[in-house]
Amino acid sequence: MSDLLADHTTLRLGGPADRLLTHTDPAAWTDLTQTVIGQPVAPFVLGGGSNTLAADAGYPGPVIHMTTRGITVRPLGDGTTEVTVQAGEPLSALVGFAVSEGLSGIEYLAGIPGTTGAAPVQNTGAYGQQISDALTHLTVYDWNRRQSARLRPEECGFGYRTSIFKTHLGRWTILEVALRLTPSTYAAPVTYQYLAHALDIPLGTRPPLAEAAQGVLADRCQRGLALPENGPDARQAGSVFLNPPITTAQADAVRAAGGVAYRDDHSVLRASAGWLLQLAGHHPGNQLAPGVFCSTRRALTLTAHDGATAASFNMVLQKLARDVYEVIGIRLHPEPVRPVAAWMAAEKEDPGVLAIGVERVEQ
Repeated sequence: MSDLLADHTTLRLGGPADRLLTHTDPAAWTDLTQTVIGQPVAPFVLGGGSNTLAADAGYPGPVIHMTTRGITVRPLGDGTTEVTVQAGEPLSALVGFAVSEGLSGIEYLAGIPGTTGAAPVQNTGAYGQQISDALTHLTVYDWNRRQSARLRPEECGFGYRTSIFKTHLGRWTILEVALRLTPSTYAAPVTYQYLAHALDIPLGTRPPLAEAAQGVLADRCQRGLALPENGPDARQAGSVFLNPPITTAQADAVRAAGGVAYRDDHSVLRASAGWLLQLAGHHPGNQLAPGVFCSTRRALTLTAHDGATAASFNMVLQKLARDVYEVIGIRLHPEPVRPVAAWMAAEKEDPGVLAIGVERVEQ
């Protein structure tokens, strides 16, 4: 197995890991941790690599490639079912399993790349569903205490695309995810107009479970939200910025410029990062640096081509954030994870970019 991170990330960028360890057997986790505890650099945990921007120099410590697979089911006795999933199981496989078994609660997460263990890290969500809504508990490894633990949802600090796994960097590695799903032949009510249009049904309708998942896949493909296997948009990491939180005054400015301000599921006022990029003059298909483009479908997804480097990709992120800040005074928050210490050091003086640390635990 190659130790180049470029071979294990969807951007296909990044140099070698100091050590690349593959974790396939849940029973072997304790032995694996003993090989990395005490190292001068904390381990970086990598799954599908669909939200990772690895440095050209690679990672100066151990990288644990999380590839554990497996799904188990047990009835809870209250009309619901608990589904326990290994962290390396692809999220798309889990959604497909739930739909095929007639279990509702995560059908609108269809088509999201990455592993199940990554989903709680940024509280993955789409079309009105979030992974935290279905979560019963997580089995995690606590690197500080050097032991496994079980965390309940209320202990995880979930918010809009965030959790304690992002705010307490490198503290925990997610090993298993347990979800409470509901046996049903119907999906949750459709609350997004895009999806209602794709399914050709009124808002509020509960479509059949399989049709709901297929509608999500069709809508994601139509709007450039899917990860294609080939073509000009294949090398990407999805949306490169989160929809930023804004003030009431900023919301007024967004609306005055023709944009939409909305409140998320946690009642935080936000603006569309993609719309903000277009307001700043960036559009689908634009070349932004050698080998770095906006995707052919949307400005919010950047793609890598021949000649791209992690350094040039990161430079583009900084430029895009500056451009938006200069146009409307709103700060964009980068979404891709960088497995390199102090990657934002050069940006802390830039008011257009949020200065944050490194997310070291990402599946």
